[in-house]
Amino acid sequence: MKRFWAAATAVALCAVGAAVTSAEAGTKRGGPDYVPPPVTWSPCADPALKAQGVECGTVTVPRDYANPKGVKLQLAVSRVKHAVSAEKYQGVILVNPGGPGGAGRPMATIGSHVPRGAGLAYDWIGFDPRGVGASKPRLSCQKDYAGYNRPPYVPTTPAIEKAWHARTTEYAAKCAKAGGPLLDHLRTEDTVRDMESIRRALGAPQINFYGFSYGTYLGQVYATMFPDRVRRMVLDGNVNPSRVWYQSNIDQDIAFDRNIKIYFGWIAKRDAVYHLGTTAAQVEQAYYKQLAELATKPAGGSIGPAELTDIFLQPGYYIFNWEEVARAFADWVVDHKPEGLKRLYDENNAKTPEGDNSYAIYLAVQCTDAPWPSEWSKWAEDNWRVYEKSPFETWGNAWYNAPCRHWAAPPGTPIRVDGAKAPPILLLSETLDAATPFSGSLEVRRRFPKAALIEGVNGTTHAGSLFGNACVDDAVADYLATGALPKRAAGDESDKKCDPLAQPGLGAPLAQRAPVLLERLHLQEMITGRG
Repeated sequence: MKRFWAAATAVALCAVGAAVTSAEAGTKRGGPDYVPPPVTWSPCADPALKAQGVECGTVTVPRDYANPKGVKLQLAVSRVKHAVSAEKYQGVILVNPGGPGGAGRPMATIGSHVPRGAGLAYDWIGFDPRGVGASKPRLSCQKDYAGYNRPPYVPTTPAIEKAWHARTTEYAAKCAKAGGPLLDHLRTEDTVRDMESIRRALGAPQINFYGFSYGTYLGQVYATMFPDRVRRMVLDGNVNPSRVWYQSNIDQDIAFDRNIKIYFGWIAKRDAVYHLGTTAAQVEQAYYKQLAELATKPAGGSIGPAELTDIFLQPGYYIFNWEEVARAFADWVVDHKPEGLKRLYDENNAKTPEGDNSYAIYLAVQCTDAPWPSEWSKWAEDNWRVYEKSPFETWGNAWYNAPCRHWAAPPGTPIRVDGAKAPPILLLSETLDAATPFSGSLEVRRRFPKAALIEGVNGTTHAGSLFGNACVDDAVADYLATGALPKRAAGDESDKKCDPLAQPGLGAPLAQRAPVLLERLHLQEMITGRG
């Protein structure tokens, strides 16, 4: 679901086999009987969080819930307390930004950005999932893995394919050494049980939850395993629970190719600014021409075809950086100035401990949530087939996930998501979301019979709530304030339709929208590159 290597996501699947129910999971994988000590809160040590008045603490959880007296982990949690009277207080609301691998403590600050003060009635709880960020231990495997001088993604020669096999095999081996026994306990279900432990540590009878991207899958599984512990949920950019995780990457490849063509069309309409072509086809041709040329002569000595693909992946996720990416690309193509492209890549790749931590956890979760094809022939057949019609992201996504072929921890069997017992929840998605295609939101709506789905019609933005779309954000506020949802429509479709977030040039500039936008965009870019 991502890949600007600073992030760590790509939603994917393989033939999942028979999923297990929540009751079966409690028997086979250890029940939810562990009770952690209460959280001790104090001002956060992190300067950015401290400046916003955020409190921090830790929750102690077992590494293996089947052995609750065994090795313990420390989860880093954060809190922004409610700002209403006791009679108006609505409880705790946990937030997850996505990933897997996204550090969540900064997300405790988003409550003040819900319209009409609806978020002020909650205690907003951010948390770094196990292995992530300030939680201990933290998994990191090879911090320079996503640097420059990587082979092109498309394996047009045996040498390129061999180089990527060597890289991905080595990365999996380094994660095996770094993670050890922890790798056996990083599935989605483990984090869901951690959410239940956080609830217990907070002394809350129920939780509310706001999940973006992969966070929606955490919400789905939590509501399946602990439906009576759910009060309200907002799930934005929904993972399709029937396609975790190999096949969902294939779905992404097709969707990102569609979205990049939409972006090329947007650039073409502004040829007077960018001079890259007057039609989408001409801009697309310019892009693929550069991919070929950069393979032998990288821009500025560092931006090759893999790096250029990573840069352009972001406009497939969000509209907010469309102008910036187009300007940097035009500067290179027209004026041979590589600085803009290099800056964009440096800002968003995973050459840092934080970026590698995010990527390592992404793999640790997705490689073990469900089985992946073991034979390379299956990967090659599927990806060449998809590449023939959707070349933009297919092979980049394949190599991003290829360490799963060699992952040290065995895959498990995912929980069968079932929202029949869950209370009414709010689902959000734009129609052309590429990281979590709209079909996933429809599937979640089918499985949660009390849910309502709001659609940003024909929008391409991923997980875009609280980015200033009043039609969507006001509905979020109504739900959090009163539990009110749009009336559920008959048939297999969304229950409320909104205009999408406006493309650049069609609405207010980003900086003029709600103050949370720039902060949210930064957070999302750091944890999504593919989802």
